[in-house]
Amino acid sequence: MSYDLRNKEGIWPIAVRSCIQLFRRPIYWFGIFFIPLFMFLFLTSMFDKGLPTRVPAAIIDRDGTSLSREITQNLGNMQLVDFTHNANSFTQARHLMQQGEIYGFFLIPENFQADLLSGKNPEITFYTNMTYFVPGTMLFKSFKLNATYTKAGVLMSIANSLGANAEELAPMMMPVNIQTRGIGNPWLNYGVYLANSFVPCTLQLMIILITCFSIGQEIKYHTSPHLMRMAGGSVTKAIFGKLLPQTIIWIAISLFMTSWLFRYNHYPMNGSWGWLILSQILFVLACQGFALFFISILPNLRLSLSACALLGILSFSIAAFSFPVDSMYGGIAIFSYIVPVRYNFLIYIDQALNGIDIAYSKMYYIAYLIFILLPFTMLWKLKKELLNPVYVP
Repeated sequence: MSYDLRNKEGIWPIAVRSCIQLFRRPIYWFGIFFIPLFMFLFLTSMFDKGLPTRVPAAIIDRDGTSLSREITQNLGNMQLVDFTHNANSFTQARHLMQQGEIYGFFLIPENFQADLLSGKNPEITFYTNMTYFVPGTMLFKSFKLNATYTKAGVLMSIANSLGANAEELAPMMMPVNIQTRGIGNPWLNYGVYLANSFVPCTLQLMIILITCFSIGQEIKYHTSPHLMRMAGGSVTKAIFGKLLPQTIIWIAISLFMTSWLFRYNHYPMNGSWGWLILSQILFVLACQGFALFFISILPNLRLSLSACALLGILSFSIAAFSFPVDSMYGGIAIFSYIVPVRYNFLIYIDQALNGIDIAYSKMYYIAYLIFILLPFTMLWKLKKELLNPVYVP
């Protein structure tokens, strides 16, 4: 069955033409379906237990005393540490870490117990590979916690042997009792944070790249005049019909990811489903508007893709997922507010995690609308390029 698009005008024929292009070119399948879904399933499966567990590590015990064996046993019983190697030397452990077999190692020096009991200050050394941030941070936390408790335990044992009361020593060792409560994510589940930030950022990257590519290839291959004839000379109709199939697919993927995270994985949802779904729909439209603005001011496939790829990749940093905006340099912090995924993240925190009134998030929805309306300021320039395409390699 074929659909004759010759001499057809209107949004529907343009949308059918766009669907045919989507199904004929594998790059669309790869960019629209494979990459977002792979990233999504990769993150959710990695953090299905909340956080990484049993990180490979090594122990170097040069003391060989009852105290060093107790330290090794305590570390091995921790949820985050898995002593897969017993290294004989610092050099061997360093080679294991450089080869990627372990992410850190714990070194107990010679005469550790004797020096500690005699009043000296022996040093416990531990090394973690922070190139791999998450497992390195987990090991650092476990190593530091064990070293601190070991010191406190030995001091209490010495004081107790001298006749001091353990109940009197406890306030001296820890004068301030700290209670930690994770607000919004009391389980300290890394997936609740990472999946709901990195997945939308990946989605944003692919939306802006695919949008720029689909418009830019019309200019590159000089098919844009035919597109404009099908639209009756209206650039608005041409863009609407061209992007309509993509928009429907992107919204479906976005809503599927949202339902999977909050329904299947039971991530905290303390706000309104309606506002969160509206945020996802507007987020897709805002990303497309963002890409349309770039292809309008840079009507060149190579340049527009390069600019969108640069901002899309940098969004993982400048959107303040891992570093607060208030602590950024002023010239860098301003870029946090020119990417749509920043507002998607803020709405997620307000509506899903904190469940606060929508009035506190209304400015973020307005930001979505600004991104959606932004390309209309430059459509006149895009229309000129579509009618008279000049491709510059």
